[in-house]
Amino acid sequence: MRIDAVRGTRDRVHSLLEAVVSVGRELDLAQVLRRIVEAAALLVDAEYGALGVIGPDGRTLAQFLTVGLTHEQITGIGPLPAGHGLLGEVIHHPEPLRLTDLGAHSSSYGFPAHHPPMRTFLGVPIRVRDEVFGNLYLTDKRGGLDFDTEDETVISTLSVAAGVAIDNARLYEDSQRQQRWLKANAEITESLLSGSSRPAVLELIARRAQEITAARLADIAMPVAGIDGLVVELAAGSDASARQGLVVPFAGTLSGAAHQAGKPVTAVLPSADGRYPAEAQVQGVPGPAVAVPLGTAGGESRGVLLLARAAGEPAFGEGELEPLVAFAGQAALALELAERRRDAEQIALLEERDRIARDLHDLAIQRLFATGMTLQSAARLVEHEGAAERVGRAVDDLDETIKIIRSTIFGLRTKDRESDPGLRARAARAVGDAATTLRLPPRLSMEGLLDTDVTPQLADHVMAVLGELLSNAARHAQATRVGVTLKAGQGEIMLTVSDDGKGLPAQGRRSGLRNLDERARSLGGSFTHEIPDEGGTRLVWRAPLHTGS
Repeated sequence: MRIDAVRGTRDRVHSLLEAVVSVGRELDLAQVLRRIVEAAALLVDAEYGALGVIGPDGRTLAQFLTVGLTHEQITGIGPLPAGHGLLGEVIHHPEPLRLTDLGAHSSSYGFPAHHPPMRTFLGVPIRVRDEVFGNLYLTDKRGGLDFDTEDETVISTLSVAAGVAIDNARLYEDSQRQQRWLKANAEITESLLSGSSRPAVLELIARRAQEITAARLADIAMPVAGIDGLVVELAAGSDASARQGLVVPFAGTLSGAAHQAGKPVTAVLPSADGRYPAEAQVQGVPGPAVAVPLGTAGGESRGVLLLARAAGEPAFGEGELEPLVAFAGQAALALELAERRRDAEQIALLEERDRIARDLHDLAIQRLFATGMTLQSAARLVEHEGAAERVGRAVDDLDETIKIIRSTIFGLRTKDRESDPGLRARAARAVGDAATTLRLPPRLSMEGLLDTDVTPQLADHVMAVLGELLSNAARHAQATRVGVTLKAGQGEIMLTVSDDGKGLPAQGRRSGLRNLDERARSLGGSFTHEIPDEGGTRLVWRAPLHTGS
């Protein structure tokens, strides 16, 4: 018997050493955590094992890895535990805990539906540099046996090795991440210096941040004058098209909080965080998220970068925030330089217009005027009546041409100097105002040269139509999603308002829609309404860009 016990102890020590070596061999943090929980379950012959990573708040679990449960069982159980009940006991009192019947413990809440029954329990904290990183949870020792003192000693020893392995993996991960951030910063600077447009720079910022942080989505939202919120100017990742153009309110969202505070804001699960009740309705952030301001002006940011991981993924820790904030500062500088370059190009354009206007006035008009005077003098010498009449008409044409050129000169010198906002800003403000009556932020997408190709008269028509369509959606649609698309191109302007509501009533007043149709026809355009396959309503209003109305 003593020989068998010695052999058993020797084999167990050998298994422990193998587990320590296996855990320490990995440098990828996710793989390290997976190997730790698998090795722990194997060493004490536990049927079920789990490793819970404690979140930034120090009270709840931000990540929970399991072994022994099938995918179907995990799906049936539902959301992963947050660290309450018996699991929270080891969080609040980071000492080994061994139980014969976990259900008899005062902190036990029982099991959720579809959870397999468990009886014996062993919980051991994992420390990294004297700080509790997480806990190992082991249940149901095979053969119906209880976990003993030797099991506790083995897992406690493994937890020490696990802490070293986790620390090494985190240091390696931090160094790799730092290199990727530096490379991304250099790429953004190079893109900016090569003359890339603002949308291209924004997309590069979002995509590199998404890749480096392993985020599921990345949004860049900017403040817009006249709107009580931020507009998602660029969206990357899953369901990007659904978020592009969304109006994100300041109140109740991570992006809004980061914008107003001028500092990063994190959440383990925004949809369940009482501080951000509007987050789930706006952007549908799936899991751990962080919102980082892009520079600050007057205490508020110039924009916000939002990153979110999938549910169950690690929360954004302090080690990730520092390089992310530095990257956001670099991105803000890139955006500011892009804006300065745009302003410089605008000034250069205006100066060029002034030069053209001067040349037209000083050269073209004077020469045309001189030519007209010469023709008038020559007309007195023309004896043929028909020829004299043609010369007179030529003089009149030259006079009309001079008037047209003078009108063009006036237009060149007043273009873009008016204080009235353009169609783009007016549409964004109208959509932002509609969020109150619709009880949800509409999604806004704008394309084309809306502020230059659309005349002020046509812009007034468009705004009247947009207001009517948004009002109809608020009164009748009962929608949970409203989208607005405004596009100028190919000789026409097209306004589309779609929703997922109950559709147009079969019997009801259609006077508003008739008015919109008549307005479109008077401009030479059209107005149509459709019912998409997925339901709801899609209303499309068109008009030619060059209209005399």
